[in-house]
Amino acid sequence: MNMPQPDINDVSRPYWDALREGHLVVQRCNCGHAWLPARRHCPACLSPDVRWERASGRGRLLSWVIYHTAYHPAFEARLPYNVALVQLEEGPRLLTNIVDPNESLAAEAPVELKVEWEEDVALARFRLAVPAAL
Repeated sequence: MNMPQPDINDVSRPYWDALREGHLVVQRCNCGHAWLPARRHCPACLSPDVRWERASGRGRLLSWVIYHTAYHPAFEARLPYNVALVQLEEGPRLLTNIVDPNESLAAEAPVELKVEWEEDVALARFRLAVPAAL
């Protein structure tokens, strides 16, 4: 079974192109607000003057759920799998997956980007980051 495919259009293409190159980008407005997913106008002030900027790829795990039932046939072989909410250092939150074992997930755990490929689409997934030694 083929995986569901993202809607890649003229607004979201820079996001998907950056992932293909191995990094993450977010949109930012002149007012300072940063966000994902892509849109034509700033969700904070509605300005159309938005730009893409490279993100650090670091964040923290806010929450997650572990699925034990596949609600799409393409996910059946992955059970159980997680869907996680990651807060990026730049501010936006991103729904994603954590590639580490589900048992190792912990609230507020630091995470870092791990680009993974599904068929011919690069996806932003995350792994648990090892805290820097003191």
